[in-house]
Amino acid sequence: MQSRRVAAWVTLSCSVLLQASCVARRRVITRSKTTPSQVLRVSDKATLLGIIRTGYESIQALNATVDMVPAVGSVNKGKITEYKDFLAYILFKKPAEIRIIGLYPVVRNKAFDMVSNGTDFRLFVPYKNQFIVGRNEPAAVPASNKIENLRPSVFLEALLIKPPDPKEFVVPTDFTDEDNAVYILHILYNGTDGQLLPARDIWFSRLTLNIIRQITFDPRGEILTDARYSDWKAYDGIPFPRVIDINRPQDEYGVVITLVKADINKPISDSKFVLERPEGTVLQVLGAKPVPQAATPAQTFSASRKKKTAE
Repeated sequence: MQSRRVAAWVTLSCSVLLQASCVARRRVITRSKTTPSQVLRVSDKATLLGIIRTGYESIQALNATVDMVPAVGSVNKGKITEYKDFLAYILFKKPAEIRIIGLYPVVRNKAFDMVSNGTDFRLFVPYKNQFIVGRNEPAAVPASNKIENLRPSVFLEALLIKPPDPKEFVVPTDFTDEDNAVYILHILYNGTDGQLLPARDIWFSRLTLNIIRQITFDPRGEILTDARYSDWKAYDGIPFPRVIDINRPQDEYGVVITLVKADINKPISDSKFVLERPEGTVLQVLGAKPVPQAATPAQTFSASRKKKTAE
């Protein structure tokens, strides 16, 4: 009798399940939101590291005209203010020389001129008549004036993704669900106390195996830079993202860079990376008070005459 009841229950359950299948809803996963049929690429750590290495080694110089949309604020504070786009020129030459010149919208006057040799940087801000110099390392405490938080090295690290250092550890993970299909390389390093700390995460799309994101961390594991890459194209036969979205949450600024034109590995003279302090500008050494430039003999003579006239 009991066995008959069990058999009847199983039969009833199967019947209910079969009937339920008639009202089942099939969902098509479209992670790219454009392609209903997707084939995910399969890769491993060695291949992904090879993609980073090839991309880094293939670029020796870059001369690009770009649109830049700067923003201040951060998602942590719940407010981001975007400004009108700048036309800008980005020059880069290995090992670490970079120059970025920004022009105001419409009038195209120079908004800023920034250069770095990999160790130090110089920044000229014409509308403030200010010339800023300092080290590439971001300040321990972000400046209230967001422009003082700008560093050419931040742009360089985002534009050209370096392979991991041999002393670093690389751990791959597969993050694939209904909304995401990415491989992530977690790059770790040994801290002073021997504890493993996060250095960077590099994300690869499983649809294309292109790099779509790089996140760098401070020793506390908090985000320093979050750079996202999209619309990869070939420039002079070398793949490069047309759109780079850079965010610095701790420094509370960001910028979206969209390439208008790019020449890769074309010769760039050393003189292009020289930025002299214009006469009459106020010198600001980061961490010190502004120092006005010494007056010229003509300015001294003019001031003396005004003083005598007043007397």
